[in-house]
Amino acid sequence: MYNMGMIIFLIVGLLIGGVVIAFVLQNVTTVTVTFFSWHLQSSLALIIILAVVSGAVIVALWSLPGSIKKGFQISSLMKRNSKLEKELADNKTKIESTQSEVSLS
Repeated sequence: MYNMGMIIFLIVGLLIGGVVIAFVLQNVTTVTVTFFSWHLQSSLALIIILAVVSGAVIVALWSLPGSIKKGFQISSLMKRNSKLEKELADNKTKIESTQSEVSLS
């Protein structure tokens, strides 16, 4: 049986794809984009999609250092947590052995 999350993801993807197709079909006008001495002539929809994708790439690259730093912090905290759990288990063992020695005396 299929996972419900996958089916919802597929439906959302199809809806977004349909919206993109409608957007492209309604914006077929050719425009010229000039950037310094560089000229690009293409459909309005392609220019807008290219701008959105470029923005998404810039945002992803901008947030990458913070994500890497958080990953290292999480790894460090997980190691410390593991060490503290081991220390706790050792201390519990020592307490139990001490209690059993005291009760035997």
